[in-house]
Amino acid sequence: MINNLEEELPIDLGENVDTTTEELYEVLAGASTGGTSINHICEKTDESPHANTVRGYLTDQFDLNAVESVGDTLLQRDTVETLPDRPVEVCADLHLDPYYGNEEETETLYSSQAKRGTTSFHAYATLYVRVRNKRYTLAVRQLTAGETTGDALGEFLELLDGLDLSVKAVYLDRGFYNSTCLNLLYAYNYAYVVPIIKWGETIQDELNSGWSREIEHGLTGKVTFPVFIDCVYQRGRYDENGVARHGYAADAPFIDTPRDARHHYSKRFGIESSYRLAKQSLAMTSSRDAGLRLLLFVVSLVLHNV
Repeated sequence: MINNLEEELPIDLGENVDTTTEELYEVLAGASTGGTSINHICEKTDESPHANTVRGYLTDQFDLNAVESVGDTLLQRDTVETLPDRPVEVCADLHLDPYYGNEEETETLYSSQAKRGTTSFHAYATLYVRVRNKRYTLAVRQLTAGETTGDALGEFLELLDGLDLSVKAVYLDRGFYNSTCLNLLYAYNYAYVVPIIKWGETIQDELNSGWSREIEHGLTGKVTFPVFIDCVYQRGRYDENGVARHGYAADAPFIDTPRDARHHYSKRFGIESSYRLAKQSLAMTSSRDAGLRLLLFVVSLVLHNV
C-alpha cells in the first residue's frame, strides 16, 4: 500500500531533508493499522520523523481536491479486477462525523439534522460493491457546505458507467432518499432499493396503518415511484411489541412483494459491521484540515479493501 501511496500521491520534500516519502507514509500506515494517532507512532517508533513534520508535509501538499482526485484510483487499484464476473450489488452510504468546533473555522462542514448534539459534520459518501457479504469500496466523496447527496450520487453513477462492471441493483441509505437521487437512478436505468423517510402526512398515514402492500408515492411532485410497505409483528424484539412497518422505494425485477424489498435491503446491514471494522484502521486526529482527514479516511478504506 505504501508503494501505491508514493506513486499516486508523491510528496515534494525539497532539498536537504532528513526524512523520505517512504518514512512519512510508513507513519501514516502505522497510525491507520493501529487505529492510533500520528503523534503516538512518532513517539513510540525509533527513527521516525517528528509528528509535526509528517502532518506538515501532508497538509501542505494534499488539499481536499488533491486527495479526492486520486482517492478513487487508490481504492479501485487491484480491486475491480478481483470482483466476480457476474452482476454485483452496489451500495452507497453517507457517513456523518460530528463536528463540535467553531463552524467559522472551516468551509468543509456539511449541515444535516441534529445528531449527537450537533448539526455540523465532516460528511463522507462512499460507493462500494457487496460480494458475499463483504464490502469493496470503489469511491469516496466529502460533502461540503452547499453540496447534496444528489451531487455525490451523480458522480458515483457516472463512475459506474465507466467501469467494466455489471450492476444488479443499487442500494442507497436514507441519506439519499430525495427526488434528485431517485431521478438519477431512473436516468441511469439502475434497479434500486431505498428506505423511505416519513416526509409528509400522506406517507406517515400509510406507515401508521394497514398491512403489507405496494403503493405509488411521490416527492415534491418531481418523481413518482413504487413503495413497498412490509409489516411484521415485533414480538418483544428490541423490547417492542405491536406491528413494525418498513417502507422501501424500490424498482427492481427481482422485487415483487414487500417481503422481497425488506429481505434484499436487509442483506446490506451485514456491511455495517465491516464499517465498524474499518474504523479500527482509521487513524485518530484532531486536525481540522479537510485534506488530511480525507486522506486518513481513504487509507482506512484501502486497508479494508486489502
